[in-house]
Amino acid sequence: MTRSLHVPAGLFDSREYGFAQVTVVRTPFGRSVHVAGQVAWDADGKIVGPGDIGRQLAKSLENVATALATVGANLDQVGAFTLYIKQSHMKEGKAIVSALKAAFGENLPCSTWIGVSSLAREEFLVEVEPSVVFLPPSA
Repeated sequence: MTRSLHVPAGLFDSREYGFAQVTVVRTPFGRSVHVAGQVAWDADGKIVGPGDIGRQLAKSLENVATALATVGANLDQVGAFTLYIKQSHMKEGKAIVSALKAAFGENLPCSTWIGVSSLAREEFLVEVEPSVVFLPPSA
């Protein structure tokens, strides 16, 4: 098998929902790390920052960092990500940018912001889907 599943400590176990939080696929160029879209859930599946997109994005990015740490990677290795933002909160750019800069500093990755009518749960205002991170074969 070339794909391995990882269940990060600190994130909810997503297998009961039919998906993995982190998978690693071995390729001829190294290992590609895939992280599921992250929302503002804590390890117990409780929402963090209800109604506050900045706090939800900060928690979502913290979850991405937790997922990456499971395989020895970090946020500095994310080249791009997609933000799925509830349409009702698309105009809250200031809070979104503030959360992004708090996580990445001035060395920001590329991003695409997509307005959506809803996410998996009504309380979710944003979901972060990082691009693939590549690690050396022995990492």
